[in-house]
Amino acid sequence: MAEPFDLAVLGGGPAGYVAALRAAQLGARCMLFEKQSVGGTCLNRGCIPTKALIRSAEVLLELREAASYGVTIGGPVSADWQRMVTRKGEVVRTLVSGVESLLASGKVNLIRHEATLSARSDGGWQIGAGDETHVARKAIIATGSVPARLPVPGNDLPGVITSTEALDLERIPSELVIAGGNVIGLEFACLFWALGSRVTVLEMLPGILPATDERFSARLLSIMRARGVTILLGAKVAAIESAAPGLRVRYETPQGESAVTGDTVLLATGQRPYTEGLGLQELGIAMNRRAIAVNDRLEASLPGLYAAGDCVGGQMLAHVASHHGIVAAENALGARRAIDLGTVPACIFTLPEIAGVGLTEKQAKEKGIATAVGRFPFAALGRAIALGETEGQVRLICEASSGTVLGMHVMGPHASDLIAEGALAVRLGLTARQLADTIHAHPTLPEAVAEAALGVYGEAIHQRKI
Repeated sequence: MAEPFDLAVLGGGPAGYVAALRAAQLGARCMLFEKQSVGGTCLNRGCIPTKALIRSAEVLLELREAASYGVTIGGPVSADWQRMVTRKGEVVRTLVSGVESLLASGKVNLIRHEATLSARSDGGWQIGAGDETHVARKAIIATGSVPARLPVPGNDLPGVITSTEALDLERIPSELVIAGGNVIGLEFACLFWALGSRVTVLEMLPGILPATDERFSARLLSIMRARGVTILLGAKVAAIESAAPGLRVRYETPQGESAVTGDTVLLATGQRPYTEGLGLQELGIAMNRRAIAVNDRLEASLPGLYAAGDCVGGQMLAHVASHHGIVAAENALGARRAIDLGTVPACIFTLPEIAGVGLTEKQAKEKGIATAVGRFPFAALGRAIALGETEGQVRLICEASSGTVLGMHVMGPHASDLIAEGALAVRLGLTARQLADTIHAHPTLPEAVAEAALGVYGEAIHQRKI
């Protein structure tokens, strides 16, 4: 029999392919099993394709305002949905090809087949892939997640879709009903609003984006409603029915039952761990419902077996999965490293963007922490005014006595990029004074972070005192 591989990784998403590449960097012989395209949900059916489409929508909105920038366009601007979808596919294929190239350069043995796992008497692992059987000393399960389908009558009717199908619709919906006012639902609501759909969002909670800075979630709600997006709060979907020429969504509120119609219904109720078909039940692996139970080193309940990414539940974010992949690979090869999820930035690609890291002001107060808050609006920032993107602000949440940064939250242009400075500040325990004393280039958007840091001490330079 051939010499066993050092490591087998099941799943080629952000956790799996990163684990394989890290193992290769450490000199391990590694094989990676992926039944579809490498890159997983994020690259193929999630983060990347949605952002490619949202970028198309941003360009469309900018061109509609071209005259205000002194740019003359020869005719009306319109959305070419098929070209947008084609471009999205081109972006995805470019990145998939890049990951494949990285795996090849790392000499990772990529096996394009669904895999099943079984334990060997010598403590290793046997992986079945079609008609072939492979052997590895250690294994990492990184099978990711799939869209959760709302368990209501009619959830499988024609025209009822998940985020996966929304990326490849044949046409822009005329009337789109979205079940779920979470990150996925609101990103798609912004996208299709920009493309001309009449959008209705049904959210069962009393507000949208509950984990987000409450001021920003309330502001986004106001902005979207002002644009004509209908957002119904406290509305629990009860059933979906055929109603020529489209669909009717019945929902329950404290005031009683009502209904809304549309030609397309998007179920945006989150993701669930994907762990089916691997043979986990036969192995007797401990589970947390659908998720694989792991300790802080990402070890599963059997020796030599690890799990990483969405399949372990928790924060289902691609950057968390990649961190998992690195830690799991290192531990599988002999390290004893614990995962550190104390500083996880979250980015929401709505229009405008929202991003946050660390504690919100409300969360800090709930913990009994006295806070000092610095804020700076983009409406007072030169670069934002020049860009014509003045909505939103930077909020810096600090411990009152020391000025230590506990959290940073941003709504506005390039929030997803600006949050990196906040993540570093929270992780390193920096103070607002240290941020303020760091020279920020002018004219740039990060100047808003420096001004917010000065604002913690009442010293913001470019903000009038009220």
